[in-house]
Amino acid sequence: MPRRRTSLKSNRANKRKHTRNLKVKGQLKRTIKKFHELLTKENAAEAKTFISKVFSQLDKAAKKNIIHPATANRRKSRLMRRLNKPR
Repeated sequence: MPRRRTSLKSNRANKRKHTRNLKVKGQLKRTIKKFHELLTKENAAEAKTFISKVFSQLDKAAKKNIIHPATANRRKSRLMRRLNKPR
């Protein structure tokens, strides 16, 4: 257990940030999973409109340093490749 007041305060802040990060990551996972479901159901038109929402969430998470910007770019690239892949 930390003794200094600043350490106690940073622990509280870290706890708040951790819960926020988990919430954002969970929402991101659910959105990507829904996108994959649209692709498997052969709903290409819906998937094309839905991908903008996925990209928006990835960019916001990268902007807030919840995920690394390179990770966001890599995931966007892979999702686009999967969307454009001929079936």
